[in-house]
Amino acid sequence: MQNERRAAVRAEANRLEQTFITAGALRIEADSLLPAETLLDLYGEDIRARAYVTNDPVMGERMMRPDFTVPIVERHMSEGAEPARYTYNGPVWRMQDAGSTRATEFVQVGFELFDRTNPAASDAEVFALFTEILPKHLTVTTGDVGLLQSAVKALKTSDRRRAALMRHLWRPTRFQNLLTKFATDTQTDQRDALLAQLNSDGADLMIDKAGKFIGLRSGAEISTRLNGLQDDTNTDPISADEVAVVNAILDLDTTCAKALHALQELQGVLPTMAKAVSVFARRLDALDQRGIDVNDLAFKGRYGLTSMEYYDGFVFGFSDGDTVVASGGRYDAMTAVLGTGREIPAVGGVIRPDALIGGTA
Repeated sequence: MQNERRAAVRAEANRLEQTFITAGALRIEADSLLPAETLLDLYGEDIRARAYVTNDPVMGERMMRPDFTVPIVERHMSEGAEPARYTYNGPVWRMQDAGSTRATEFVQVGFELFDRTNPAASDAEVFALFTEILPKHLTVTTGDVGLLQSAVKALKTSDRRRAALMRHLWRPTRFQNLLTKFATDTQTDQRDALLAQLNSDGADLMIDKAGKFIGLRSGAEISTRLNGLQDDTNTDPISADEVAVVNAILDLDTTCAKALHALQELQGVLPTMAKAVSVFARRLDALDQRGIDVNDLAFKGRYGLTSMEYYDGFVFGFSDGDTVVASGGRYDAMTAVLGTGREIPAVGGVIRPDALIGGTA
C-alpha cells in the first residue's frame, strides 16, 4: 500500500509539473542540502526549529531543503533571463513538533514567476493558473502581507520599535503584545529599577558588575540592548488611532472587493499606506481581467503571517478542511537579499500532490 501511494503521488506530481511546463515554465532542479548560513540570514535562528540540520566536514553546516524558493531564487539571480517562469518537483523536509501527525517529508510541485514589467498582472497570472489547476471544491483564501508592513512602517514611533514590530510580524501573539506595549506608557518595577541603575552607572559599569558572561551575547550586544531600553523610555506611545488601523487590517475577514473599500478608509489615518493600497487595487483589477470574481474571493488580513517569513505582498492558499493543498505569494525582498543588491519582483506557489489526491500517508 505504501508503494502504491508513493507511485500515485509521483504520478500526480508529474502531471502537475507538466501542466506548469505547458504554461511556459522551465523545469529546474535544486540541491537537497542548502547552506545553513543563507537560510539563517533570511529567517533567523527560528528556522532551526523547522529544518533538519547537519554538518559536513567540507561544506560546513547544511540544512535539508525546507522548500524550493531559496535555491530557485539563487539560481535565477545568478544566471536567469528576464522574464522567467520555473517549475520544480521533489521532496522537502520540515521538522514537526512532538506528537504532531504532520508529515516531515513530502513532495512539492511549484511554479515561480520573475517579471518586473507588471507585478499585479504576475500575481493574477499565478493565482489564476492555480485556480484553473486545482479542484473547485477547495476553500480559497487570500491576503496581503505588504499592507500590514506598510502600516507598521507608517507608525509615528521610533525606528527601534518599528523594527521590532516588523521582525515579529510572523509571530502574531508576540506582535500583538508588542503593539499593546508600545501603545502604553507603563513600565514594570523591574525595568524601572534597571533603568535607574543604568542612568546611575552606565552600561559598561553595569556589565562589569554583573560578573562572568553566561550565554552567547557579547558585551557590545548587551550594551546596545541596554542603551536601546534607555532610548525607549523617551519614545511617546503609539497613538490609539494608529493602533486601531493596524488591528483593523489584522481583523479584516471579508471579500477582496469589500477589503479594498475598508483599506481606502483606513489610509486616511496612515496616508503612507496609500501605495500598498494602490498595489492591492491594481491586483484586483488584474484578477478581474483573468476572470476571478473579486466580489466573492475571500480576504483575511492575518493570512500568511504564520508561514515562511519571506512573503512581503500577495499571499494565497487552497485548503480542504484543515489540510493546505496549495499556497504561495510574493517575495520581492528575498530577491534583493539573494541577488546581492540586484532585485526583481517575484511571485510563486506550491502544490502538495499527496494532499491533492487524499488518502493516508
